[in-house]
Amino acid sequence: MLSANIYDKETGERKYQAYHIFEKQGIKIAVIGLTTEDTAKIGNPEFISSLDFRDPKVEAKKLIAELEKSEKPDLIFAVTHMGHYEDGKRGINAPGDVALARYLDEGSLDMIVGGHSQEPVCMEGPNVAKKKFKPSDECKPDQQNGTWIVQAHEWGKYVGRADFEFTNGELQMVSYDLIPVNLKKKIKVDGKKKRVLIEDEIAQDPTVLAFLKPYQEKGQAELNVKIAETNGKLEGDRNVVRFNQTNLGRLIATAHMQRAKADFAVMNSGGVRDSIEQGEVTYKDVLTVQPFANILTYTDMSGAEVLDYLNVVATKPVDSGAYAQFAGISMTVANGKVSNVKVGGKALDKAKTYRFTVPSYNAAGGDGYPKLSGHPGHVNTGFVDAEVLKDYLESNSPINVNAYEPKGEMVYK
Repeated sequence: MLSANIYDKETGERKYQAYHIFEKQGIKIAVIGLTTEDTAKIGNPEFISSLDFRDPKVEAKKLIAELEKSEKPDLIFAVTHMGHYEDGKRGINAPGDVALARYLDEGSLDMIVGGHSQEPVCMEGPNVAKKKFKPSDECKPDQQNGTWIVQAHEWGKYVGRADFEFTNGELQMVSYDLIPVNLKKKIKVDGKKKRVLIEDEIAQDPTVLAFLKPYQEKGQAELNVKIAETNGKLEGDRNVVRFNQTNLGRLIATAHMQRAKADFAVMNSGGVRDSIEQGEVTYKDVLTVQPFANILTYTDMSGAEVLDYLNVVATKPVDSGAYAQFAGISMTVANGKVSNVKVGGKALDKAKTYRFTVPSYNAAGGDGYPKLSGHPGHVNTGFVDAEVLKDYLESNSPINVNAYEPKGEMVYK
């Protein structure tokens, strides 16, 4: 693991190896690792409280100067988990790869191989992303301040290949491609839908396959078990669920609320990792949606405390995992405050005690939510979120997705 900007708070020393030197074809290549500062708020506080996530731009500049003196590499690459934001327009996110390249001296980094924003970095032109990229399309990587920036989308869907020529100390990119890894598309054959490979199949490695097969078969036996059916799509795509209330966000929150016998539920959108398509739902679908094994927690607190809590949580911005999905509650959000709060259809009573659920990650302060784990009314139920969702789907199948469709309970102004 490489990360130059994660430090141990107690010792003040780097927690991980900052760089590695590779010798390839007689060329000395330094590869440095960098991690988004946002890890401090999106990571689980229970596990990262001892770590200091420093400004990766500053750490990179310092490390590059050290490397040029001590190692004298021919090329310097960075592998990052910071995100690519078109023209550096990052919104509420911490600075990403574009900001990094622009901060450094021109050409200090030859290439940034990035991640975190989970998108194919393909450009229409300078500072203009190709928003309708499809598998097999031509992909031109970004270039900022003399630094190439590449990212191969997400989840092993593509292999990025860059071909360079290095002559007399100068690096020139000859070609770049995002190669689909056995991705498929739907076509119609004799009036029926069929999934076919977009490009030639990439053969599986027989040695690796033989090693993994027993585990795969054992896992598939449980993962492919049908647990429910739906009459439509449950929406969990990150480009939707982090911007709007969705039926899947509502369903998950409802499942939590029911299990804990709570009055309402709060669910961070970052904990909803995928959609569930119409039709048969398997245990694999559940684990794809909720893979983190967060624990269901609930807290009993006064209406006055609830109002303070909502003024933080319900005002989290869109386009972030902190954006909250709700069940059992309605309100208006405007100018950083909530109003017209109703629980179960009745106006919030500041003197009354309410119970609400939230994942353990957020209860510990994740996503910048108020920390609840020290509250006298806080309870860790021990129930894993995926199991709660699985049981709810089984008990309520067939699922009518329309029953969970938001109906304007959350009003944002």
